[in-house]
Amino acid sequence: MGYNLMKVVKNYLWNAGYQVFILIVPLVTIPYITRVLGPSGVGVNSYTNSIVQYFILFGSLGLNIYGNREIAYHKDDVKSRSSIFWELTIIKFLSISIAMAAYLLFIGFSDRYRIFFLIQGIMLIGTATDISWFFQGMEDFKVTVTRSTLVRILSLVLTFVFVKTSADTWMYILILAVSQTLGYLTLWPYLRGRIVKVKLRDLHLKPHIKPAVQLLIPQVATQVYLQLNKTMLGSIDGVSAAGFYDNSDKIIKLVLAFITATGTVLLPHVANNFAKGNQKAVRSSLQLSMHLILVVAFPMAAGVICVAQPFTNLFFGPRFAVVATLMSVESVVIILIGISNAVGQQYLLPTGQYSPYTTSVVLGSIANIILNIPLIIYFGVVGSVVATVVSEAVVTGYQVLRIRQQIRVASLFSETWKYASSSLVMLLAVFLIRNMGTGDFSKVVIRVITGVIVYSVALLLLRPNFLISQLGSLRARFVKR
Repeated sequence: MGYNLMKVVKNYLWNAGYQVFILIVPLVTIPYITRVLGPSGVGVNSYTNSIVQYFILFGSLGLNIYGNREIAYHKDDVKSRSSIFWELTIIKFLSISIAMAAYLLFIGFSDRYRIFFLIQGIMLIGTATDISWFFQGMEDFKVTVTRSTLVRILSLVLTFVFVKTSADTWMYILILAVSQTLGYLTLWPYLRGRIVKVKLRDLHLKPHIKPAVQLLIPQVATQVYLQLNKTMLGSIDGVSAAGFYDNSDKIIKLVLAFITATGTVLLPHVANNFAKGNQKAVRSSLQLSMHLILVVAFPMAAGVICVAQPFTNLFFGPRFAVVATLMSVESVVIILIGISNAVGQQYLLPTGQYSPYTTSVVLGSIANIILNIPLIIYFGVVGSVVATVVSEAVVTGYQVLRIRQQIRVASLFSETWKYASSSLVMLLAVFLIRNMGTGDFSKVVIRVITGVIVYSVALLLLRPNFLISQLGSLRARFVKR
């Protein structure tokens, strides 16, 4: 390989840990929160948060992805990366200020949930201080993991201490907003030694505006089918439906954290190799990443279906029974987003191919908008999940079609049938023992253990040659060291 595989694996584990950790804290509180706040309280948080995320999106422009890539391009030059850091930070402060003014104007015209919107606004302010993109570009993922731990644990403790009834919905939102902001602020001390002072007259903001806005467009489109579902559900089917969707989505996002972590890790790697003209390393990283993603995504999607019913009963409670169905339907996006993450985040963006990436997510958003309204009206929250799945399929399909002239697509999916077949065998095996266990907890444990064993054995029997060869190469390098 043209890059340090050990370093990629290490950074993947750190970033996967980070992505999972920032989701684990709210997930640990979910069984408690769903019972204390109920569908209405959970729905109010979901609905108001979906609104503030639009303002956060526009305020952030495309600076997180753009900043990650630019720092990766110049990570070996302290003066250049320092200039880029300060230029992008100033732009972000200015754009967030404009977004904040627009958000306050929006609140002024809102009669419902005003106090909740005001509290959610803390997240918008905190976003101005988010510099995680710098450390991602430097491939220093350890910092973004360790700085978050104490802050998130603190939010967990505060939730259990101060949130006691449905009347404490505002307190729950406040704790989430403040903890996220504190998490961003704790990154700043780690800048010492990584950047230097740059004179104000040497900073040039204008060259960054156009590419940042170009990256904003696909993020806006992506946000449409990430947040629009909850917004439309809250408006058409009630905030409780938005809460059901949000809980299902949280579980799917937790599973996806293991997969999408590769995109954040490999983006700066690929960008750096692309800047050096090492096209072979760029293609090799995509091929390896795709196989690693698919070998995990298929069993994870099948696993969600296997445990959906007992997990929902155990985790959310009987009032959220519909979440089991939603999780089962939405599990398909684990595979779809895994593929689009590899193609889009790990290939198209770092190689500067904004047009096909942007087009893919715009098409996905259009599909989501067209399908959402009729499906929500006729099928409620299940219809919204179906719209999400179709939207992700459109994004993934278009991206794969666009790279077929640059990459031998067959090599990316050459052993997919082995991963899919092993997952299907696992699904059938778990179905056969579905009645084993005396309670929901034991059923989840039995199904998970059975699924892992059956999938592993089935996969070993089918012998995925590409992954075996890569593991052999990695072991040889480790022994050599």
